[in-house]
Amino acid sequence: MTYRVPLNELRFSLQTHGRLPEILSLPNALGLDFDTVDAVLAEAAKFAENELAATNRTGDLNGAKLANGKVITHSDIATAYQRFCEAGWMGLRAPEAYGGQGLPASVAAACEEMWCSANLAFSLLSMLTLGAAEAIHNHANEQQKQTYLPKMSAGLWTGTMNLTEPQAGSDLSQINTKATPKDNGAYAVSGQKIFITWGEQELTENIVHLVLARLPDAPAGVKGISLFICPKYLLDEQGSTTNQKNTVSVVSLEHKMGIHASPTCVMQFEEAEAYLVGEANKGLAYMFTMMNHARLCVGIEGHAVAERAFQAAASYAKERVQGRGANGEKAVIIQHPDVRRMLAVQKAVLAAQRALYFQAAAAIDTARHHPNPQEQQRAQDELGFLIPIVKAWSTDNGTILTNTAMQVFGGMGYIEESGVAQYVRDVRITAIYEGTNGIQAQDLIGRKTAGNGGKAARALLAAGEALAAKLSGDAEDLAENLTQALRLAESGVDWVLNNTATQAQQVQAGANAYLQQMACTLGAIAMARHYLAAQEALADVDNAPFDEDFYHSQQHIVRVFFAQILPKIHTYAAQMQYGSKAILDLPAEAF
Repeated sequence: MTYRVPLNELRFSLQTHGRLPEILSLPNALGLDFDTVDAVLAEAAKFAENELAATNRTGDLNGAKLANGKVITHSDIATAYQRFCEAGWMGLRAPEAYGGQGLPASVAAACEEMWCSANLAFSLLSMLTLGAAEAIHNHANEQQKQTYLPKMSAGLWTGTMNLTEPQAGSDLSQINTKATPKDNGAYAVSGQKIFITWGEQELTENIVHLVLARLPDAPAGVKGISLFICPKYLLDEQGSTTNQKNTVSVVSLEHKMGIHASPTCVMQFEEAEAYLVGEANKGLAYMFTMMNHARLCVGIEGHAVAERAFQAAASYAKERVQGRGANGEKAVIIQHPDVRRMLAVQKAVLAAQRALYFQAAAAIDTARHHPNPQEQQRAQDELGFLIPIVKAWSTDNGTILTNTAMQVFGGMGYIEESGVAQYVRDVRITAIYEGTNGIQAQDLIGRKTAGNGGKAARALLAAGEALAAKLSGDAEDLAENLTQALRLAESGVDWVLNNTATQAQQVQAGANAYLQQMACTLGAIAMARHYLAAQEALADVDNAPFDEDFYHSQQHIVRVFFAQILPKIHTYAAQMQYGSKAILDLPAEAF
């Protein structure tokens, strides 16, 4: 199905919520200007539309296969990957010192939405490679950086993350994979890892596996986990790939609901040669330094698939003739009020999700590169609070919105040939990736709210107060609704702080409702900022980047969000503060 990058929406959101003017003033962005960013986005859009989007369907129909120990990828995916690397897209946010372009996270995020919309299964390969590269860049020694990062930044080598094991699941304290010291200073790693996305492929000359394992004298639990680099092919003294394959093999591929083009592997390590990253027993901490960006990327994945599903539904609704309109004549279904409702809700939620992921990406840039340490810390606190929301809300909504898009198609949506069913199948994994959404909710209500006395939450809500004060004229109703939402959110923060110590189980039972309430509230704050930015542009529209119709449409989308999405906060607040006890009171025997 045709995909068109929502380029104007991305540009507007990057400026408004990604704080592009501020980000371009940071030391790491010197030499980068608005015109260059605009050119990057335009070229990325061309690649997504012309090279990548068509592979989504062929990859789904011709999924990855395992034959004679090798993973076979469809030729369309292989060709697209080669062109992706030749165009330099793999190194978009990789460090400049090792061959990457070092673009700000906020700019890269816009491109990553395009890749994920065009082909989610394909986009996972670059996302994981850059995640592995980030861990190496932050924690490996200089020799390891020089050896691995230039090849990974160019896409010549890809990367994986090997965390989960059959008996461990999300509880990484149960990891059993062993690493035994060797005489040559390396380690022999033995164990099995599961759910390893793109764990094996023949697209590149090497694969850099990052593996969590235990040393013989390691303490029990998470404090005894170390991180190792384990290449598919061993390297020579110059750091080049040899023909000697490491003792790493793919045991099987999972038979999955979706993302068929992406091989999800069971990997076996049999005394495979590996190299310690950083200090022993700090592997989990090293992995978590990249987790914020990884979870941001997964949030973008859920959002991006929903964007493509929306586009398909809107296109179908404009062409499908069924029933009669208000004038009694035959009508395309977009004229029917309930179809308009479904499309409008999709559009409004997508705008809010995009705003929040750009806000989080800008916080990454600020936390890493702002010259003022206090501003770095403020951004880090903001990022910590936003990440579980962006990850969980965008991926929960990914499932809801793609299902809504299917509903617009009616019976045709349930037919595979229409294409929209694939989006429903593909997006479902995103709510599980990189920590299930239940884990995100526990993180938000625990470490990110109770853990810092509600400081981060209150700072974000205070920003909403300032925006509500600016809404005036025909937006006074928005100001009133936003103010009510902020009061309710503050009450939720108080409830968490007042009950965590004495009613921990009840608070945990209300964690999902708390996350959903905060997501809707922060989404409304972002949409208020959206409305005001459009209002400011309309005041001098002749000198604005977009035309008058664009800004009016953005304001209409904001109103849909406030009318259709924001009222849900009252339900979430009640579920959290009054409904969580009912969950705990239900005896296990009743299930």
